[in-house]
Amino acid sequence: MTIFDQFSKSRNWKEEERLVLDQVQRVADEVIAPKAAAYDKTGEFPWDSVNAVNELGLNAIFIPEEFGGAPMRLRLYLEVVEIISEACAATGIIYATNYHGMKPLIDMGTDEQRKRLLPKIAEGGLGALAITEATAGSDATGMKTRFTPDGDVIVINGSKLFISNGDVADLILLFGKWSEIDDPKAAISVLVLEKDTEGFSVIGKEEKMGHRASSTCALSFDNVRVPRANLIGEPGEGLNILLASLNKSRPSVAAHALGIARAAFKDLIAYSNERVQSHRKIIEFQASQFKIADLGSELVMTEVWLHYVADLIESGSDDYGVEASIAKMRGSDIAMRMAIECVQFHGGYGYCADYRAERLMRDAKITQIWEGANEIHRQLIGRSFIEK
Repeated sequence: MTIFDQFSKSRNWKEEERLVLDQVQRVADEVIAPKAAAYDKTGEFPWDSVNAVNELGLNAIFIPEEFGGAPMRLRLYLEVVEIISEACAATGIIYATNYHGMKPLIDMGTDEQRKRLLPKIAEGGLGALAITEATAGSDATGMKTRFTPDGDVIVINGSKLFISNGDVADLILLFGKWSEIDDPKAAISVLVLEKDTEGFSVIGKEEKMGHRASSTCALSFDNVRVPRANLIGEPGEGLNILLASLNKSRPSVAAHALGIARAAFKDLIAYSNERVQSHRKIIEFQASQFKIADLGSELVMTEVWLHYVADLIESGSDDYGVEASIAKMRGSDIAMRMAIECVQFHGGYGYCADYRAERLMRDAKITQIWEGANEIHRQLIGRSFIEK
């Protein structure tokens, strides 16, 4: 029995959770994975894969029942993200972005907002999270998108870039600055923008190294008028909402990265058991075994940490920012390291598109950059040890 078999047995999924995971695995194996390479090559949005996910009702597992959902444990959601991302990283981040964008609405929206907006997502609608701008990357206070109150309406002017699902989202959680507040931190506010609102447009779609089937867009807002009823919280509460939402989404991003790492590790192990050099399988060489031992150990330990963070969140703790940062940082670092070693184990074949290793390496890199670059997370983690 491998360490992964032992770990899987220890998780003690409930019967209804196991049924969900079995369905997700079947769709991942039969629908998503076989189409991943083709979608990566063309860069087309993977509607077949997304529709297959929606047929299972997977958005519902993170939405409260009273708003159209069928909620299940956070650790189940994270496992779903891993399974989908292992099959296709682009489809995995499309699905996870629904959670990232809508979680603040779920947690901090009013009942009226949730009753009006969440059923669309529960039924399979797509969500997006719009924070980043040309002048606002890791420092969100640099954003220039402006929210101007006009009676019962908020007028939006500005732009965003690098927005996952930006061109396909039904609902976008949009951050900007309240025009009547001068302080750059205190001005940050957040609202929900609905699809096809007049004045909202997609002005560009990025050609990316990896996740090519996941749309990453530049958005423009030209006197967009949104009902004030779509404002989450009060004007100026956006920064606290943003930080709280990132702490929730970072474990999700870690799960996505670990899905890529799983795929790379499985390919590495399969190839090293098949490939023969000097009359020996590659895996029989001590140097290979040392490397596999390090990679496998780090992968399973990061998996354990992720589920510790999930349990911490579900316990009701409101102090898990550092733990979430560790999960995101270690998950994305092992994804990149695993993908690089997967290519290395494959030798020249790993550099060619005939093998998945090449795609996994391209997909892995962004996980160290988005949702807070890992340098930022290292700073947050290191700073937490300063004695006060």
